[in-house]
Amino acid sequence: MTAIRSPLALKPLLLADAATCSAMGIVLTAGPGLIGQATRIPPALLFYAGAILFPIAAFMAVVALCRPIPGPAAWLVVAGNAGWVAGSALLLLAGWIAPNGLGVAFVAAQALAVALLAALEHNALRRAASAHAGRKPARQSLTP
Repeated sequence: MTAIRSPLALKPLLLADAATCSAMGIVLTAGPGLIGQATRIPPALLFYAGAILFPIAAFMAVVALCRPIPGPAAWLVVAGNAGWVAGSALLLLAGWIAPNGLGVAFVAAQALAVALLAALEHNALRRAASAHAGRKPARQSLTP
């Protein structure tokens, strides 16, 4: 397993991602009825989408706090974010839910925020990989 030794801006991005993930998890699990009523998104979907964010946020935080940051785990965060964005788009485009205008805006806004974080994390990972090109291969261990 490769590790990122010089994460550039990766660590704060992963921590910000974990924090926003946690915040959205709190919002969705604390108020699915109110949000569902305002957006016409099923409250159960909101609740379970929020609940799944807590372990994801924990994973992001653990990855961010590793020294060095494990490259494959960081790429998994980027891939997971891309999957979340794709799932959000599919949710709307496939007609699986029938949100009102506010609901469409809600799903689109959170998907855009996640896409932005994924793009920033992706760029940070690429910069880190470029910075390490031609150097000795990274350690195989997650320990500093």
